[in-house]
Amino acid sequence: MKPIYPLNVKNSFVFNTSPRDFTVEEIPLYEFTGEGEHLILQVRKKEMTTWEMLDAISNHVGIRRRDMGYAGLKDKHAMTIQYISIMAIHEEKLKTFTHEKIKILSQTRHNNKIRVGHLKGNRFKIRLKKVLGVQKDKLDSVLKWIKANGVPNYFGNQRFGTDGNNWEQGKQLLEGKMKMRDKKTKEFLMGSYQSYLFNNWLSKRMELNLLLEKFTEAETEQVMKLPAGSLKGTKSQPNFFKLLEGDVMMHYPYGRLFNVVNLAEEAKRFEARDIAPAGLLAGKKAKCSESIAGLIEAPYAEEMSLNGTRRYAWVQVTEVRKNYVEEKAHYELSFVLPKGCYATNVLDVLRGEPL
Repeated sequence: MKPIYPLNVKNSFVFNTSPRDFTVEEIPLYEFTGEGEHLILQVRKKEMTTWEMLDAISNHVGIRRRDMGYAGLKDKHAMTIQYISIMAIHEEKLKTFTHEKIKILSQTRHNNKIRVGHLKGNRFKIRLKKVLGVQKDKLDSVLKWIKANGVPNYFGNQRFGTDGNNWEQGKQLLEGKMKMRDKKTKEFLMGSYQSYLFNNWLSKRMELNLLLEKFTEAETEQVMKLPAGSLKGTKSQPNFFKLLEGDVMMHYPYGRLFNVVNLAEEAKRFEARDIAPAGLLAGKKAKCSESIAGLIEAPYAEEMSLNGTRRYAWVQVTEVRKNYVEEKAHYELSFVLPKGCYATNVLDVLRGEPL
Protein backbone atom coordinates (compact mmCIF):
# COMPACT_ATOMS: atom_id res chain seq x y z
CA MET A 1 0.00 0.00 0.00
CA LYS A 2 1.29 3.46 -0.91
CA PRO A 3 2.38 5.32 2.27
CA ILE A 4 0.43 8.51 2.95
CA TYR A 5 2.22 10.92 5.28
CA PRO A 6 -0.07 11.35 8.32
CA LEU A 7 -0.26 15.16 8.33
CA ASN A 8 -4.05 15.04 8.25
CA VAL A 9 -4.03 13.28 11.63
CA LYS A 10 -3.95 15.99 14.31
CA ASN A 11 -3.19 14.61 17.73
CA SER A 12 -3.49 16.50 20.99
CA PHE A 13 -1.34 15.46 23.93
CA VAL A 14 0.90 16.97 26.58
CA PHE A 15 4.60 16.21 26.67
CA ASN A 16 6.91 17.65 29.30
CA THR A 17 10.68 17.52 28.85
CA SER A 18 11.32 16.45 32.41
CA PRO A 19 13.11 13.49 34.03
CA ARG A 20 9.74 11.98 34.98
CA ASP A 21 8.47 11.90 31.40
CA PHE A 22 11.60 11.74 29.24
CA THR A 23 14.46 9.22 29.46
CA VAL A 24 17.37 8.80 27.05
CA GLU A 25 19.74 5.83 27.28
CA GLU A 26 22.86 5.41 25.18
CA ILE A 27 23.46 2.18 23.28
CA PRO A 28 27.27 1.69 23.09
CA LEU A 29 28.92 1.07 19.75
CA TYR A 30 30.72 -2.00 21.09
CA GLU A 31 30.92 -4.27 24.12
CA PHE A 32 33.45 -3.30 26.77
CA THR A 33 36.24 -5.82 27.30
CA GLY A 34 36.32 -5.85 31.10
CA GLU A 35 40.05 -5.23 31.14
CA GLY A 36 42.43 -2.39 30.32
CA GLU A 37 43.68 0.88 31.75
CA HIS A 38 40.45 2.82 31.20
CA LEU A 39 37.43 2.78 33.50
CA ILE A 40 34.02 2.94 31.82
CA LEU A 41 31.27 4.48 33.96
CA GLN A 42 27.58 4.12 33.24
CA VAL A 43 26.18 7.36 34.63
CA ARG A 44 22.60 8.49 35.21
CA LYS A 45 22.00 12.23 35.42
CA LYS A 46 19.01 14.56 35.54
CA GLU A 47 18.44 18.30 35.09
CA MET A 48 22.04 19.00 34.08
CA THR A 49 24.04 19.08 30.88
CA THR A 50 26.66 16.50 29.97
CA TRP A 51 29.32 19.21 30.44
CA GLU A 52 28.06 19.92 33.99
CA MET A 53 28.09 16.22 34.80
CA LEU A 54 31.64 15.81 33.49
CA ASP A 55 32.77 18.83 35.49
CA ALA A 56 31.26 17.45 38.71
CA ILE A 57 33.05 14.12 38.33
CA SER A 58 36.35 15.54 37.07
CA ASN A 59 36.50 18.08 39.92
CA HIS A 60 35.96 15.34 42.48
CA VAL A 61 38.59 13.07 40.96
CA GLY A 62 41.03 15.91 40.33
CA ILE A 63 41.46 15.71 36.56
CA ARG A 64 40.69 17.96 33.61
CA ARG A 65 37.41 17.56 31.75
CA ARG A 66 39.29 16.94 28.51
CA ASP A 67 40.95 13.89 30.09
CA MET A 68 37.53 12.22 30.26
CA GLY A 69 35.85 10.39 27.40
CA TYR A 70 32.20 10.57 26.32
CA ALA A 71 30.26 9.44 23.27
CA GLY A 72 27.70 12.23 22.93
CA LEU A 73 25.96 15.18 24.58
CA LYS A 74 22.63 14.50 26.24
CA ASP A 75 19.57 16.63 26.95
CA LYS A 76 19.53 18.64 30.18
CA HIS A 77 15.79 18.35 30.75
CA ALA A 78 15.63 14.57 30.86
CA MET A 79 16.77 11.53 32.77
CA THR A 80 19.78 10.40 30.75
CA ILE A 81 21.95 7.32 31.02
CA GLN A 82 25.29 7.53 29.25
CA TYR A 83 28.79 6.13 29.27
CA ILE A 84 31.94 8.09 30.11
CA SER A 85 35.54 7.02 30.66
CA ILE A 86 38.43 8.01 32.92
CA MET A 87 41.80 6.43 33.61
CA ALA A 88 41.40 3.43 35.94
CA ILE A 89 44.05 4.81 38.33
CA HIS A 90 41.32 7.13 39.67
CA GLU A 91 38.96 4.28 40.60
CA GLU A 92 39.55 4.60 44.35
CA LYS A 93 38.57 8.29 44.38
CA LEU A 94 35.19 7.48 42.83
CA LYS A 95 34.17 5.51 45.92
CA THR A 96 33.52 8.77 47.77
CA PHE A 97 31.70 10.52 44.90
CA THR A 98 28.13 11.60 45.65
CA HIS A 99 25.89 14.06 43.85
CA GLU A 100 22.15 14.72 44.11
CA LYS A 101 21.72 14.76 40.30
CA ILE A 102 24.25 12.09 39.34
CA LYS A 103 24.43 8.38 40.08
CA ILE A 104 27.14 6.00 38.85
CA LEU A 105 25.17 2.86 37.95
CA SER A 106 28.05 0.56 37.03
CA GLN A 107 31.69 0.52 36.05
CA THR A 108 33.93 -1.77 34.04
CA ARG A 109 37.38 -1.75 32.44
CA HIS A 110 38.17 -1.20 28.77
CA ASN A 111 41.22 -0.91 26.54
CA ASN A 112 40.59 2.59 25.20
CA LYS A 113 39.02 5.94 25.97
CA ILE A 114 35.46 6.55 24.79
CA ARG A 115 35.44 8.97 21.87
CA VAL A 116 32.69 11.22 20.52
CA GLY A 117 30.57 9.15 18.15
CA HIS A 118 31.35 5.79 19.80
CA LEU A 119 27.63 5.22 19.90
CA LYS A 120 25.24 2.91 18.08
CA GLY A 121 22.11 4.87 18.98
CA ASN A 122 19.84 5.98 21.79
CA ARG A 123 16.80 4.40 23.42
CA PHE A 124 14.09 6.93 24.26
CA LYS A 125 11.28 6.49 26.78
CA ILE A 126 8.55 9.10 26.63
CA ARG A 127 5.29 9.62 28.52
CA LEU A 128 2.53 11.55 26.75
CA LYS A 129 -0.24 12.90 28.97
CA LYS A 130 -3.92 13.81 28.53
CA VAL A 131 -4.39 11.20 25.82
CA LEU A 132 -8.08 10.30 25.68
CA GLY A 133 -9.55 7.24 23.96
CA VAL A 134 -10.01 8.71 20.48
CA GLN A 135 -6.52 10.27 20.61
CA LYS A 136 -5.08 6.94 21.68
CA ASP A 137 -6.48 5.28 18.54
CA LYS A 138 -5.02 8.03 16.35
CA LEU A 139 -1.61 7.70 18.03
CA ASP A 140 -1.72 3.93 17.47
CA SER A 141 -2.36 4.52 13.77
CA VAL A 142 0.41 7.10 13.29
CA LEU A 143 2.86 5.05 15.35
CA LYS A 144 2.19 2.10 13.06
CA TRP A 145 3.02 4.35 10.08
CA ILE A 146 6.25 5.54 11.76
CA LYS A 147 7.30 1.98 12.50
CA ALA A 148 6.78 1.01 8.86
CA ASN A 149 8.19 4.13 7.19
CA GLY A 150 10.51 6.09 9.50
CA VAL A 151 10.76 9.87 10.08
CA PRO A 152 12.59 12.90 8.64
CA ASN A 153 15.91 13.53 10.38
CA TYR A 154 15.68 17.24 11.23
CA PHE A 155 18.02 18.82 13.73
CA GLY A 156 16.08 19.55 16.94
CA ASN A 157 15.36 23.00 18.37
CA GLN A 158 18.04 22.54 21.03
CA ARG A 159 20.61 22.80 18.23
CA PHE A 160 19.61 26.44 17.75
CA GLY A 161 19.54 27.76 21.33
CA THR A 162 16.78 29.11 23.56
CA ASP A 163 15.78 31.84 21.09
CA GLY A 164 16.35 29.67 18.03
CA ASN A 165 18.87 32.09 16.49
CA ASN A 166 22.26 30.46 17.14
CA TRP A 167 22.57 29.99 13.39
CA GLU A 168 22.59 33.77 12.83
CA GLN A 169 25.72 34.16 14.94
CA GLY A 170 27.23 31.15 13.19
CA LYS A 171 26.60 32.80 9.82
CA GLN A 172 28.24 36.02 11.01
CA LEU A 173 31.27 34.10 12.26
CA LEU A 174 31.66 32.30 8.94
CA GLU A 175 31.33 35.57 7.03
CA GLY A 176 33.95 37.26 9.23
CA LYS A 177 31.42 39.79 10.55
CA MET A 178 31.82 38.55 14.12
CA LYS A 179 34.77 37.31 16.17
CA MET A 180 34.90 34.94 19.12
CA ARG A 181 37.79 33.59 21.17
CA ASP A 182 36.12 30.54 22.69
CA LYS A 183 36.89 27.83 20.13
CA LYS A 184 34.24 25.32 21.25
CA THR A 185 31.44 27.90 21.29
CA LYS A 186 32.57 29.25 17.92
CA GLU A 187 32.53 25.77 16.35
CA PHE A 188 29.12 25.04 17.88
CA LEU A 189 27.61 28.24 16.48
CA MET A 190 29.06 27.68 13.01
CA GLY A 191 27.76 24.12 13.16
CA SER A 192 24.33 25.55 13.99
CA TYR A 193 24.37 27.40 10.68
CA GLN A 194 25.23 24.16 8.86
CA SER A 195 22.27 22.57 10.67
CA TYR A 196 20.01 25.47 9.70
CA LEU A 197 20.85 25.02 6.02
CA PHE A 198 20.29 21.25 6.31
CA ASN A 199 16.85 21.73 7.91
CA ASN A 200 15.83 24.17 5.20
CA TRP A 201 16.93 21.76 2.47
CA LEU A 202 15.03 18.93 4.16
CA SER A 203 11.90 21.10 4.41
CA LYS A 204 12.13 21.70 0.66
CA ARG A 205 12.40 17.97 0.01
CA MET A 206 9.48 17.28 2.38
CA GLU A 207 7.44 19.81 0.42
CA LEU A 208 8.27 17.86 -2.73
CA ASN A 209 7.25 14.57 -1.10
CA LEU A 210 3.93 15.98 0.10
CA LEU A 211 3.13 17.46 -3.32
CA LEU A 212 3.78 14.11 -4.99
CA GLU A 213 1.29 12.50 -2.60
CA LYS A 214 -1.48 14.71 -4.02
CA PHE A 215 -0.46 15.78 -7.51
CA THR A 216 1.07 14.38 -10.67
CA GLU A 217 4.76 14.59 -11.42
CA ALA A 218 4.13 17.30 -14.03
CA GLU A 219 2.00 19.37 -11.65
CA THR A 220 4.63 19.07 -8.92
CA GLU A 221 7.33 20.19 -11.36
CA GLN A 222 5.32 23.33 -12.07
CA VAL A 223 4.74 24.15 -8.39
CA MET A 224 8.41 23.53 -7.50
CA LYS A 225 9.62 25.31 -10.67
CA LEU A 226 11.62 22.31 -11.82
CA PRO A 227 12.50 21.33 -15.40
CA ALA A 228 9.80 19.40 -17.26
CA GLY A 229 10.32 15.64 -16.95
CA SER A 230 12.81 15.95 -14.07
CA LEU A 231 10.54 14.08 -11.64
CA LYS A 232 9.81 11.16 -13.95
CA GLY A 233 9.79 7.92 -11.98
CA THR A 234 9.36 9.52 -8.56
CA LYS A 235 5.65 9.21 -7.79
CA SER A 236 5.59 5.44 -8.30
CA GLN A 237 8.35 4.83 -5.74
CA PRO A 238 7.15 2.78 -2.74
CA ASN A 239 8.66 5.09 -0.10
CA PHE A 240 7.15 8.31 1.19
CA PHE A 241 10.51 10.09 0.80
CA LYS A 242 11.00 10.18 -2.97
CA LEU A 243 14.51 9.74 -4.34
CA LEU A 244 15.72 11.92 -7.19
CA GLU A 245 18.31 11.33 -9.85
CA GLY A 246 21.68 12.44 -8.46
CA ASP A 247 20.71 12.11 -4.77
CA VAL A 248 23.53 11.18 -2.41
CA MET A 249 22.75 7.89 -0.70
CA MET A 250 24.44 6.27 2.26
CA HIS A 251 24.39 2.63 3.31
CA TYR A 252 22.15 2.30 6.37
CA PRO A 253 22.75 2.55 9.27
CA TYR A 254 26.30 3.58 8.24
CA GLY A 255 28.53 3.16 5.24
CA ARG A 256 29.87 4.64 2.03
CA LEU A 257 28.30 7.39 -0.08
CA PHE A 258 27.22 7.20 -3.71
CA ASN A 259 24.96 9.08 -6.13
CA VAL A 260 21.67 7.71 -7.44
CA VAL A 261 21.79 6.70 -11.10
CA ASN A 262 19.08 4.03 -11.34
CA LEU A 263 16.04 5.45 -9.50
CA ALA A 264 13.92 2.29 -9.52
CA GLU A 265 16.74 0.09 -8.23
CA GLU A 266 17.82 2.43 -5.45
CA ALA A 267 14.19 3.03 -4.40
CA LYS A 268 13.84 -0.73 -3.80
CA ARG A 269 17.04 -0.76 -1.74
CA PHE A 270 15.74 2.21 0.25
CA GLU A 271 12.47 0.34 0.88
CA ALA A 272 14.52 -2.63 2.10
CA ARG A 273 16.36 -0.29 4.52
CA ASP A 274 19.68 -1.10 2.95
CA ILE A 275 20.38 2.54 2.06
CA ALA A 276 18.95 5.99 2.89
CA PRO A 277 19.18 9.49 1.37
CA ALA A 278 21.85 11.74 2.90
CA GLY A 279 21.43 15.52 3.07
CA LEU A 280 24.26 18.03 2.93
CA LEU A 281 26.01 19.67 5.85
CA ALA A 282 27.65 22.39 3.78
CA GLY A 283 31.41 22.82 3.79
CA LYS A 284 34.68 21.68 2.32
CA LYS A 285 35.24 18.11 1.12
CA ALA A 286 31.53 17.22 1.19
CA LYS A 287 30.16 14.97 -1.55
CA CYS A 288 27.55 16.88 -3.54
CA SER A 289 24.31 15.84 -5.16
CA GLU A 290 24.07 15.82 -8.94
CA SER A 291 21.44 16.29 -11.64
CA ILE A 292 17.95 17.31 -10.39
CA ALA A 293 18.84 16.56 -6.75
CA GLY A 294 21.82 18.89 -7.09
CA LEU A 295 19.60 21.62 -8.52
CA ILE A 296 17.39 21.52 -5.40
CA GLU A 297 20.42 21.28 -3.09
CA ALA A 298 22.36 24.18 -4.66
CA PRO A 299 20.78 27.04 -2.60
CA TYR A 300 21.87 25.30 0.62
CA ALA A 301 25.39 24.32 -0.51
CA GLU A 302 27.14 27.47 0.70
CA GLU A 303 30.91 27.62 0.63
CA MET A 304 32.43 27.89 4.10
CA SER A 305 35.66 27.26 6.00
CA LEU A 306 34.24 24.28 7.90
CA ASN A 307 34.54 20.75 6.62
CA GLY A 308 31.27 19.48 5.24
CA THR A 309 29.68 16.04 5.41
CA ARG A 310 26.41 14.22 4.76
CA ARG A 311 23.67 13.36 7.26
CA TYR A 312 20.80 10.91 6.87
CA ALA A 313 17.71 12.78 5.69
CA TRP A 314 15.38 9.93 6.65
CA VAL A 315 15.85 7.47 9.52
CA GLN A 316 14.15 4.33 10.78
CA VAL A 317 12.53 4.08 14.21
CA THR A 318 13.12 0.64 15.71
CA GLU A 319 12.22 -1.39 18.81
CA VAL A 320 8.94 0.53 19.07
CA ARG A 321 6.91 -0.26 22.18
CA LYS A 322 3.74 1.36 23.54
CA ASN A 323 1.56 1.11 26.61
CA TYR A 324 -1.66 2.98 27.29
CA VAL A 325 -2.56 3.66 30.94
CA GLU A 326 -6.27 4.40 30.59
CA GLU A 327 -6.96 5.52 34.16
CA LYS A 328 -4.24 8.19 33.91
CA ALA A 329 -4.68 8.95 30.20
CA HIS A 330 -0.96 8.31 29.74
CA TYR A 331 0.51 6.99 26.48
CA GLU A 332 3.94 5.51 27.17
CA LEU A 333 6.39 5.06 24.31
CA SER A 334 9.84 3.60 23.87
CA PHE A 335 11.89 3.43 20.67
CA VAL A 336 15.45 3.45 19.35
CA LEU A 337 16.97 5.99 16.97
CA PRO A 338 20.44 6.03 15.40
CA LYS A 339 23.01 8.34 16.99
CA GLY A 340 22.58 12.04 16.33
CA CYS A 341 18.81 11.78 15.81
CA TYR A 342 16.22 13.70 17.80
CA ALA A 343 13.13 12.23 19.49
CA THR A 344 11.29 15.46 18.63
CA ASN A 345 11.05 14.24 15.03
CA VAL A 346 8.98 11.27 16.18
CA LEU A 347 6.81 13.53 18.36
CA ASP A 348 6.24 15.98 15.50
CA VAL A 349 4.98 13.21 13.23
CA LEU A 350 2.78 11.89 16.04
CA ARG A 351 1.25 15.36 16.41
CA GLY A 352 0.69 15.61 12.67
CA GLU A 353 2.62 18.88 12.48
CA PRO A 354 3.46 20.31 9.05
CA LEU A 355 7.10 19.94 8.05
